[in-house]
Amino acid sequence: MPEVLKAPLVVEFPFTRSLGPVQSAFLTGLREGVVLGVRTAEGRTLVPPVEYDPVTAEEISDLVEVAPTGTVTTWAWNHAPRRGQPLTTPFAWVLVRLDGADTALLHALDAPGPDAVHTGLRVRVRWAQDRTGAITDIACFEPYEGDASQPTGHAGAFEDPVTGIVAAARLDYTYSPGRAQTAYINALAGRRTVGERCPSCRKVYVPPRGACPTCGLATAEQVEVGPRGTVTTFCIVNIKAKNLDIEVPYVYAHIALDGAGLALHGRIGGIPYDEVRMGLRVEPVWTEGARYPDHYRPTGEPDADYDTYKEML
Repeated sequence: MPEVLKAPLVVEFPFTRSLGPVQSAFLTGLREGVVLGVRTAEGRTLVPPVEYDPVTAEEISDLVEVAPTGTVTTWAWNHAPRRGQPLTTPFAWVLVRLDGADTALLHALDAPGPDAVHTGLRVRVRWAQDRTGAITDIACFEPYEGDASQPTGHAGAFEDPVTGIVAAARLDYTYSPGRAQTAYINALAGRRTVGERCPSCRKVYVPPRGACPTCGLATAEQVEVGPRGTVTTFCIVNIKAKNLDIEVPYVYAHIALDGAGLALHGRIGGIPYDEVRMGLRVEPVWTEGARYPDHYRPTGEPDADYDTYKEML
């Protein structure tokens, strides 16, 4: 059995959001070295602040400063920090109830080891050297043996408040296409398209899935299909995608390769976009060194009869 493919993949995008008055004050306060919470109608102080009371759902906006010192309420040791975490050396994730607050704030604690951390440990904020108005303005917490710090009484009004944030969302993972799609990808490297036939309904799936989704049976019989096929349906793309060097408008279509029981998708080229139609017969166009067709172009054959592909729409 050939080796199953696998490869590291990263999904990453910037997430931009605006801030309401409460979150704006909280993050601006961190930039200025002030920790702000919000007081509910019952007199509880919530840190980090929220815009609606989690108990009554009433809107709350009464900002109140709390101290940068507090007490660990619970913790977990992180022996292997990952990329983007607050510290590069082993540290503790802690929930800290700051002095003057009634709820706890999650952050990192810089400690020499798990033996130095315990519930009830007194800690204080270690501020980042360069602060921009983000939760990372608190670099971490550190153990503290002094008296509780006293708030200055800041009311939460700032010049040049932070009104929005951009957070990088990222997911690192290893993807494996599995046995069936590994065979499909390896065949494409030889400019062949291979599917798998269901032993019951006899439908040929391209790309193969390793099992028939209709019958629930494993598929193993390989069937070479194409290379020519029929456009079953299509769309005209008018918005240029970032990092994709294709001029708009262009056509993306579902193509039923000859011998396949399922249509796959591909770009249509070699013809004006407004001449692409259902039933158009096409063939793949390969570029040097490519592992899959760059696009499909018309073959010059008569259009396929609708009845020959209507089941694959």
